[in-house]
Amino acid sequence: MNRARWGLLSTANINRRVIPAIRASKEGELTAVASRDQSKAENYARTWNIPRAYGSYQEMLDSGAIDAVYISLPNHLHAEWTIRALESGVHVLCEKPFAITLPEVDAMIAASQKNGRCLAEAFMYRHHPQTKIAGDFIRQGNLGELSHTWGTFSFPLDRRPDVRISPEMGGGSLWDVGVYPLSLAQYFFGAPPIAVFGSQWIGESGVDETFAGELCFAGNRFAQISSSFRTPVFTHFEAIGTAGRLSLNRPFTQMDEARQLVFYPKDGEPVELPVPEQELYVGEIEDLNNAILHGAPTYITLAETRDHIRTALALYRSAQTGRTVELSSIA
Repeated sequence: MNRARWGLLSTANINRRVIPAIRASKEGELTAVASRDQSKAENYARTWNIPRAYGSYQEMLDSGAIDAVYISLPNHLHAEWTIRALESGVHVLCEKPFAITLPEVDAMIAASQKNGRCLAEAFMYRHHPQTKIAGDFIRQGNLGELSHTWGTFSFPLDRRPDVRISPEMGGGSLWDVGVYPLSLAQYFFGAPPIAVFGSQWIGESGVDETFAGELCFAGNRFAQISSSFRTPVFTHFEAIGTAGRLSLNRPFTQMDEARQLVFYPKDGEPVELPVPEQELYVGEIEDLNNAILHGAPTYITLAETRDHIRTALALYRSAQTGRTVELSSIA
């Protein structure tokens, strides 16, 4: 096998970003798409020039036509179909949030190990050169001692109903976009927090349509994160240390639009750090291709992924109880 054959498990809107990335990757090719309806799958395949169309997810997994699958189903179905794919001998790139309970995460990891298939969380921004440069810059000590970070991701969710605000489908702003600043904080600090405190505003939908959280890391270091479905589109992230701060005005999306990565030293003028251009979604595709074809470890480890879910669950528990929650209590 010299190329990884990809299938799309669902016709979700996010596919429009992933399809060009698969085709732009050096060792991947888009082979198939599956829907719960054969005619819908065939129409989608014609629109996107995909060779094969399947009227059920399992049919595609059992077809032998794909090596890897991108899963972009609603949150509550991530675990079920990831496990089914792995048990069918197919490698998996699963959209965030990876799952919405820790038992689901553990079952997904166990299925990957049992079946000898690669499994990765689809946090596309983590693979972009900007994120890697920022992480290296911090680890090299350019900010001095990293003291705290703050990050936000919001957009107005005007279309309703929507799976992102369905309690039954694992909806909520923290699960949908709050996990971005959450994961970036953990990447910069190099570990999950030891305790968290969360606050949420529950809309008529029954899910958190605004969420704010504080994460306490070892060594008296902190992160503040927020997310919302109620305010205009806004993403930003700041990492602040004893020797200066690092600012990312496009930390998660729209990295091809007026993106800036700027270091503000304690003394002296701001310095913009150069970042190579790269299509936002191609990194996660090439990462899994490399794991499948060459046996390389995935860039985002499954241990990191598990910690993303642990922290989100701790924040939700805190918001529900009004109390600080220690990560050690989330098994």
